[in-house]
Amino acid sequence: MSTSTTAPRSAPTSPVAEVPEPQSEILSAPLKNSFDYTRSLGPVLSQFALALRDGRIIGSKSSDGTVSVPPREFDPAGGAKTTELVDVASVGTVVTWSWQPQPLTPQPLDKPFAWALIKLDGADTALLHAVAVDSPADISTGLRVHAVWKAARIGRIDDIAHFLPGETGDAAPANEAENSDDELIVMPTPISTEIIHSATEEESWYLEGLKAGKLYGSRIGSGVDAGRVYFPPKAVSPSDGSAAVERVELADTGIVTTFCIVNVPFQGQRIKPPYVAAYVLLDGTDIPFLHLILDCEAADVRMGMRVQAVWQPEEERELSMGSISHFRPTGEPDADYESYREFL
Repeated sequence: MSTSTTAPRSAPTSPVAEVPEPQSEILSAPLKNSFDYTRSLGPVLSQFALALRDGRIIGSKSSDGTVSVPPREFDPAGGAKTTELVDVASVGTVVTWSWQPQPLTPQPLDKPFAWALIKLDGADTALLHAVAVDSPADISTGLRVHAVWKAARIGRIDDIAHFLPGETGDAAPANEAENSDDELIVMPTPISTEIIHSATEEESWYLEGLKAGKLYGSRIGSGVDAGRVYFPPKAVSPSDGSAAVERVELADTGIVTTFCIVNVPFQGQRIKPPYVAAYVLLDGTDIPFLHLILDCEAADVRMGMRVQAVWQPEEERELSMGSISHFRPTGEPDADYESYREFL
């Protein structure tokens, strides 16, 4: 007779990794990105925009008789270019709707309202817009609504401020906006996002350093990048994920590796061209970063030029690279090409 024994099972390993407490305060701040998206509306939507300026709404008529609002550039029935545009009413019927209990910027109303798909009289498709009612009990599928026009209209769909319940409404007032006479409309649309950005631990002490007038990088401990110093610092090597093991305080001097001379003006530009944007390799680091080279003629900037940071006054420094106004030439002899060729 044989006997066997079964070893007791070990407790399962937790799938949750332990994360050590950060040694530096983690910084966070609101971050807002915004830009104007500029679009040429083309021959069909330009006519829609021009009609909105006039206080009218138009649609496109397809080969099967369907009227689409907004108009379509191509016939959905046959694919041909749209050639027939027709006026529709500014009164219509709610097809479906949803309630907006907390209006957001830049939504059309600053109090709770309904979003609705509205089929205007004379149209076969529905238009999305806001209906100003006090509560969800005041709107329903089948409700008749009419457009309320803004006094200053530029050719955007929000030239219609909103819709109100009712079969009839006031005609659009005379347009108070100053618009060009162009038949083809170019329309800028502001786009923005706003978030709360939380920095990593490395970013936090790097930013604190900039405000204090110090430059910090991180040294990778092993792997492909063993011994390399990154500025701005990284928690791990981007080559193989090896961890950084040391915070390194750096000098504010370095060399220009590559650069470009900016000659073309653009919107929002703070410096009059020509000026130089260059990659600067700080002494003791292995990755160059982008900054401005000033205090010399743009034509005098060259690869290998020795430069030094020019800091903002202490009271004007922020938690950003903007704490360094720019880099300036030191007047020292240029670095030998072989000393920075691998960093180009």
